Amino acid sequence: MLCSSFSVSRLAIPAVCTLIAFLAYTSQIFFLYFEDAPLKEDEVWRINILAICIWICYYRACTVDPGRVPIGWMPSDRKRLEADRASGRQRWCRRCEAYKPPRAHHCKTCGRCIPKMDHHCPWTSNCVSHFTFPHFVRFLFYAVVGIAYLETRLWERASKVWGSRHLPSYLGPSMGQIGHLFILFITNSLTLFALSLLLLRTLWSLGSNTTTIESWEIERHETLLRRARRLGGSLPGPGGINVHITKQEFPYDIGIWSNIKAGMGGSANVLSWFWPLARTPDRSTGLEFEENGFEDPSVSWPPPDPDRIPLPPRDQRDGSMYDITDTSGTSGHIDVEAFNRRKEADLRRRRAPAEIKRRKPFHVRLEEYSDDSSDAEAGTGSNDDSEHGEEGWKNSEGERLRDFGVDEEAEFYDEEDIPLALLIQQRAKRQHLPQ
Repeated sequence: MLCSSFSVSRLAIPAVCTLIAFLAYTSQIFFLYFEDAPLKEDEVWRINILAICIWICYYRACTVDPGRVPIGWMPSDRKRLEADRASGRQRWCRRCEAYKPPRAHHCKTCGRCIPKMDHHCPWTSNCVSHFTFPHFVRFLFYAVVGIAYLETRLWERASKVWGSRHLPSYLGPSMGQIGHLFILFITNSLTLFALSLLLLRTLWSLGSNTTTIESWEIERHETLLRRARRLGGSLPGPGGINVHITKQEFPYDIGIWSNIKAGMGGSANVLSWFWPLARTPDRSTGLEFEENGFEDPSVSWPPPDPDRIPLPPRDQRDGSMYDITDTSGTSGHIDVEAFNRRKEADLRRRRAPAEIKRRKPFHVRLEEYSDDSSDAEAGTGSNDDSEHGEEGWKNSEGERLRDFGVDEEAEFYDEEDIPLALLIQQRAKRQHLPQ
């Protein structure tokens, strides 16, 4: 299966190049010999100029480095770092063994954390990120404009063929020309439809300053809010604790104009947004982003998720850590039984081998914490889309995080403890800083 996926990804760029060449150049050959409406000089210039823009933007979308997190990078906001660590939301990548900047995710294909990762695009074999997003937008824009212009030229020729359908065959185009026109028209129309949808979705993301991954996170957060409202505002988390879920505003939507400017490399020059040779965003950017200030500065994105909250320390997993209040409207006797089941699960974990260091998948942990009845109460047993926790949750379009190229294991379990040696090193640095 992996070999098959790898082979397909290697063929993606040649396939796109073949499609561009077929539409841009064989169409001109057809127009040149179509006697009823021969190729005009202005059409030649427009088609070829648009084709050049498409080639340049596609090449840059494929070849520009999507970026990486500098070695030794640390968050500059110490208060937020401490708040995230206390709430179990520290952004630590267990693959890179380093801090993850805001909006960064670990790409399973690139094998590193990508600044402001949008998704890993199979058609460019590259990540759409803070540094490649402007090139990707320009490629989609010129592709849609170029294909739309070609569509009008093809439609003009197709209408002439249809108008002469009752004439003898020797007075109209040959069967080869008709077949060529039919293939061009169908291929161009389908490509225009698909790329137009992708361009509209990308422009929406640009205007709202959200990545594809963040749109998934927003929808996930809204799902958790709906579940929490049915359970009194809290959802069960690991270790028997209840996680209070409150609505959290997306912090990076700073206004349409500012959103577009930030997404297109920080430039306010509108002409540069459309220039195929526009420079890549400065490599010193992409690690920190302006926020709208609607939330407390100590609150980070994404919002807390019970499926990602870390297990409490072993020495704290006692009765004081459990909230056995009746939030579901049922009798307190059921909550006590749930508490006893969770405590027994903790005892089993204490007896587990010491070499088991990685946190178990959510659906395995869920079986240890509660039975089927409590699953139904938590909204995790009756819905196929959520029965495996965040790892198996899908948005309204049926997409999981792995569909965007994210390393799910690194993403879901980034709450693992930061190495002690690094914490000691950080404390030493703070002690030597001037007061």
